[in-house]
Amino acid sequence: MNSTPITVWAIFGTRPEAIKMLPVVIAMKKDPRFNPVVCVTAQHREMLDQVMDTFGVKADIDLNIMTPGQSLTELTNRILTKLSLVLQDPSAHNVKKPDRILVHGDTTTSFVAALAGYYEQIPVGHVEAGLRTNNIYSPFPEEGNRQLTKVLADLHFAPTPLSANNLRAEGVAENKIVVTGNTVVDALFWMKEKLLEQPELADGMNSLVDSVLSKYKNYILVTGHRRESHGDGFKRIALALRKIAIENKDTAIVYPLHPNPKVSEPIEKALSDIDSIVLIKPQDYAPFIHLMMHCKLILTDSGGVQEEAPSLGKPVLVMRDLTERLEAIDAGTVKLVGSDKEKISSNVEELLNNDAVYKEMSAKSNPYGDGLATNRILDAIADKHFKNGDKK
Repeated sequence: MNSTPITVWAIFGTRPEAIKMLPVVIAMKKDPRFNPVVCVTAQHREMLDQVMDTFGVKADIDLNIMTPGQSLTELTNRILTKLSLVLQDPSAHNVKKPDRILVHGDTTTSFVAALAGYYEQIPVGHVEAGLRTNNIYSPFPEEGNRQLTKVLADLHFAPTPLSANNLRAEGVAENKIVVTGNTVVDALFWMKEKLLEQPELADGMNSLVDSVLSKYKNYILVTGHRRESHGDGFKRIALALRKIAIENKDTAIVYPLHPNPKVSEPIEKALSDIDSIVLIKPQDYAPFIHLMMHCKLILTDSGGVQEEAPSLGKPVLVMRDLTERLEAIDAGTVKLVGSDKEKISSNVEELLNNDAVYKEMSAKSNPYGDGLATNRILDAIADKHFKNGDKK
């Protein structure tokens, strides 16, 4: 057996990708089978840097492609151009050319990194493969990105059996699919332990939670950022939150606002005058996990939160019309409410005031894994590389 470590480039660019890829990177650093290289596009700059610092991982290559207001076309072009150059001359960054590229999920970085790898004839592994809404414009551009990445990858790490079935239905060969669980659960368990050991990692959210809970019985945690809610969607969401706050005087709402003005402006305009609605800046990973751990329930359009919250026993109402995470719907850990004012407010009211409904939803087991997804991913990469040989 060839004992030369496998050089794997983990390429990512956003906060959610980093959270889900860094457990894999950390595990590779400890595993003699691997020589990991971290390449970031910095599609999200500040939020990415926060997560990297939290996990204690530094990028070997930083493409730093973020510019304000760039279109998807500009973003795609910048990533492809810069990434192609470093793949062609990795020695300029004192790293080895990859034996394999690893991408995650559904971002523009993931699709373009897979495309750059294909152009250089480098095998691509896709973490969190097989999620589908089967509507290429919802969510946009995520659904298109993950379907395009599928075509270019030769190893598909499906988080659940349903995701694996989606891939099979699309013609992906069985020997290219590995059901792993979701690495977000690995990251969550890692961070929960860290917070118990080092409460200061919550970075002020401990005192905020204490302050909120000294005035109110509980709080709802809210996050939202997706493009399909820009405009009227966030206006309706704001009206729903206002209604909830006015009708539930003993419940606070904590809302870390995404920095995109298309998100923050309608929310601030509609809600900044209500004392029980606490609008705060976006939080780093550790403080956000602290907020999740202590809330009553969560309103979100985030895919990652849908996967994390069940492991904390928190019901999730998803402010989207479609979700690619159907396992959570089937398991009863999340419920779709879209951006409809009445649907959001009525479902929140039920969870706040009906203990039986709340307990049933919060007691469901997490369909997204057991915290061992990283191990399965590394074993599958090593098995293909050492036993079968990575084929171009």
